Amino acid sequence: MWFSILKQSPKFDIASNIAYEDNHFLIVNKPSGVLVQGDHTGDMPLSEMAKLFLKERDHKPGNVFCGVTHRIDRPVSGLVVLAKTSKGLSKMNELFREDGLTKTYMALINGCPEQNKATLVHYLRKNAKTLKADVFDKPVANAKLSELAYEVVEQRMHQTLIKVWPITGRFHQIRAQLSAFGFPIVGDIKYGAPQALKNKSIALHAHALSFMHPIKLTPLEVSCPPPF
Repeated sequence: MWFSILKQSPKFDIASNIAYEDNHFLIVNKPSGVLVQGDHTGDMPLSEMAKLFLKERDHKPGNVFCGVTHRIDRPVSGLVVLAKTSKGLSKMNELFREDGLTKTYMALINGCPEQNKATLVHYLRKNAKTLKADVFDKPVANAKLSELAYEVVEQRMHQTLIKVWPITGRFHQIRAQLSAFGFPIVGDIKYGAPQALKNKSIALHAHALSFMHPIKLTPLEVSCPPPF
């Protein structure tokens, strides 16, 4: 099988990092440094780790289904929803398209904003050369309206812990908008942080998910604390 030739990612025990599981979904608290889906590096992604885990734990013969419903960046930690069935994948994809989920992030930022809560509005355009999001204050060609809300949780010397709610879903949105606001995420040197963290992570964590279970049709809330 193709995943057998992939390089190893950082050691990660899925069993102790399951935030929620049922017949259709597996929600995992991903550590920073682990890919969600395979890329050019050849490192084993979370999706393949989950397949191996489910195959071994459940003694499944043959191939195991595990669909990726959304991604978070490699240096970001937190909740990722994986689909264990094709029905689950289809229903969750539909939920994401219809903005049927409330996603809450936590971030540790450099500096202390004057306002304890606010909504940031920018226009973001993905730059294929730099693999960054270019940020504009006004509409420009090919840039998309991007909004997020934040609220201060606590101040830590020259850093601030905040909760973040992305209203739109754009490439590197939280990282780019907080940087443009003047408060880059701790460790995120790609977006202006003064120094990197030793493990190359950034202090951004997918903290909570709230949605109506698309198959059981019951409300579901899942959360996990940040590692910072």
